[in-house]
This record gives sequence, C-alpha cells and structure tokens, in this order.
Amino acid sequence: MVEASRVKFTRHAVAKFEVVKHYGFEISEKQVVETVLNPERLDRRDDQYFAIKTINSRYALRVVYEERKGYLVVITFYPVRRKRYGVQNQV
Repeated sequence: MVEASRVKFTRHAVAKFEVVKHYGFEISEKQVVETVLNPERLDRRDDQYFAIKTINSRYALRVVYEERKGYLVVITFYPVRRKRYGVQNQV
C-alpha cells in the first residue's frame, strides 16, 4: 500500500484544479489522492494507470498517473460520466 505522501502532482495536474473548477467541479487534492490509492476501477495502458472513483450520482473522477522513482505521479485528472466508464456503484 502506497502512502499519500508518495503521491506527487505535475504542474499540469496542479493547474487542472482551477480548470475543472471553471466547469463547476470542486475537486480537492484529497479526492485525487484517494482515487489513486483506492480506485473503484483501475486500468493500465503501457506505463500509465487510469484510476476511477465515484464523486457523485452522475460523475466519477478519472486520474491518470505513472509510477516514477518510488512515487505515484499524477499526470492529469478529470470528471467523467459514470455510465460511460461503467462505474455504477451507489454513492
């Protein structure tokens, strides 16, 4: 199990908090870390992982990250419709 202190953010990921806020989504750093550490669904493509966790009845948070030198580095994140990604668990 990876500790939250081992999760780092790229500059792009840090800037993304304001971008999603502009579109009406209040996403916290804690939510992103929780999605990485305890995803409801985890996919992998090459060196990147795609973690998904429910944030409300309609949307889930999708976080793209990589493992680098003992850290989990968040590349980006964005809200997605739960139905599209098959995340049907109840909130």
